[in-house]
Amino acid sequence: MSTLTGLKRGRSQLHQSVLSQLNQSEAKFEELKNEINILYEHVPFGTHSLDTHGTYLSINSQELAWLGYTREEVVGKMKFTDFLSSSSQERYGLFFQDSVISNFIEGLELELIGKDGLIRHTQLSVVIKRYSGHAIGESRSIIFDITERKKREESLRTSTVAFKSQEEEEIVITDVEGTILRVNPIYCDSCGHNVQEIISKNPRILQSGLQNPDFYTAMWKSVVEKGFWEGDIWNRGKTGETFPERLLITALKNSDEIQHLAFYDMLTHLPNRRLLIERLKQSLASSARTGQQGALLFVDLDNFKIMNDTLGHDIGDILLQQAARRIESSVREGDTVARYGGDEFVVILGNLSKNPQEASTQTKAVGTKILVSLNLTYQLETHAYLCTASIGATLFQGHEEKIDELLKQADIAMYQVKKDGRRGMRFFDPKMQEQINSRAALESELRSAIKNHEFRLHYQIQMDSTHKALGAECLIRWLHPKLGVVAPAQFIALAEETGLILPIGEWVLETACAQLQSWQQNALTRELTLSVNVSAKQFYEPSFVTQVKTAVLHYGINPLLLKLEPTKSILLENIADTVATMNALKAIGVRFALDDFGMGFSSFQYLKKLPWNQFKIDQTFVRDLTTDLCDGIIVRTIIAIAQSFNLEVIAEGIETEQQQQVLQSYGCNHFQGYRF
Repeated sequence: MSTLTGLKRGRSQLHQSVLSQLNQSEAKFEELKNEINILYEHVPFGTHSLDTHGTYLSINSQELAWLGYTREEVVGKMKFTDFLSSSSQERYGLFFQDSVISNFIEGLELELIGKDGLIRHTQLSVVIKRYSGHAIGESRSIIFDITERKKREESLRTSTVAFKSQEEEEIVITDVEGTILRVNPIYCDSCGHNVQEIISKNPRILQSGLQNPDFYTAMWKSVVEKGFWEGDIWNRGKTGETFPERLLITALKNSDEIQHLAFYDMLTHLPNRRLLIERLKQSLASSARTGQQGALLFVDLDNFKIMNDTLGHDIGDILLQQAARRIESSVREGDTVARYGGDEFVVILGNLSKNPQEASTQTKAVGTKILVSLNLTYQLETHAYLCTASIGATLFQGHEEKIDELLKQADIAMYQVKKDGRRGMRFFDPKMQEQINSRAALESELRSAIKNHEFRLHYQIQMDSTHKALGAECLIRWLHPKLGVVAPAQFIALAEETGLILPIGEWVLETACAQLQSWQQNALTRELTLSVNVSAKQFYEPSFVTQVKTAVLHYGINPLLLKLEPTKSILLENIADTVATMNALKAIGVRFALDDFGMGFSSFQYLKKLPWNQFKIDQTFVRDLTTDLCDGIIVRTIIAIAQSFNLEVIAEGIETEQQQQVLQSYGCNHFQGYRF
């Protein structure tokens, strides 16, 4: 009995000991649970637990602060999905479906919407309890606020778009301290530094030293107070050379401003080229859907460069801003006006008639309205200025033409307006494309001709009344490998436009001097003069005087025998520069002849100011000299003027003995033409 009692007492003591240990464990567990709950309550991220239906079982203070509710309003009453955007609800559900086996979901990005409607970007990690059959039970989640990170990513994305969209501008992005964060390739090309050399530096490394500290103080004061600064500045490149730049500094405070920079022109605030292309894609899609025509207008301000160089870039910018507003006010609601670059604008007209003729009429009406508006006087600070415009237009319907092709067509039509005298509007014609293609082919062949030495000089003799040779004029010919001999009238204009006249002109000068050197070796030809035509583009090259002097010295010729005939277009340029160039060459003995006197820009004021040696009577007056009384009067007048200024006079285009006799009777004794 005593043994049984002992066993019972021992079992009771063991039971009490086990119960005591269990109570202690539960107490420790509750203590640990409370510590965890306290920890979760004060962590800087959100955390919650949900039941099997997704209803809140618990939630910490941080998440409640994001949601804007009290714990009593949420726990047991609201579901986590109640606070998710519709797209996030779908994503949240899909993740649970995809995680049937897994008990853990990590890195799920969701949009959390609070009571105030504010959207917060979050990242969620979830631990899930599962029952038999993999049924989802309770879950506990931690949630991080990644809103600022998302903003930075968006800012980086839009700034990248901004870099790509501003193809013609140098762009530098700095932080508030002025440290360079990003630059685009055009900026590197300008200053000569590569990206690695410029990142993390301050833009002051480009300071030229030509502007005093007050200049930079005023600049940054404007940026701080007004949000921007614009003006001209001298910078210094990597190799030490200084160069002027037009600078616009804009303080970008948020991603919206960066977004604006990405798709809008900084000066006019019109859509830029990138946004223009997007709008054009939309218009083409709309046209394909509805069958309605659309139109593209390419608008270019006439002689803008001359105005910009004369009145300054500040005034030029004001003109561009005013022109932008005028074009906007001339189009219909829903049409797009974009700045394409420089002084070029592009207009997209949508929802025109399905009938091409009617669509053309509608386009013409808008284009005419734009022209009338742009042709009105501009008030540019203290300057009243008139500026005309040229417009090229092309129609489109659906996706028949590619975007690049449409822009090209409108540009070609605009170029044709320029060619016809500016200030007008023309529609694209396929024949224009043929002309452009022919021109491009000719330009390519012209470049090959320079490279392959396909040019030759012919010499048209100049005689006096006794048939004594006085000299000759150089006449260039192109020995085309397929076309044979090509006259200058077929390629000189293109050479002028493309700048190829410079290497061609230099070759002509060198060849002429070499010919004079050859003539000087023969007693019969050593006193012959040689006339060389010089284009205005060549004449105004800074190196032209040096080029002529070098050729004269290199070939050891008598400079008195070299006669230059600048084209009449030099009379439209800066007279002071023209006089300086001519005098510099006359000082070494080079002589000058005014070609085609009486035609075009010839004017008495230039006789007084420019140091000519000879006038050339244009063949237009010589051709009908024997039958046209007016031509006779003009020729006698030219001869009298030349004699009054003590200048030589020579007549071009002499083809008959009768023409020569009439000229001699008027007092002209020097001749040039096919008669000799």
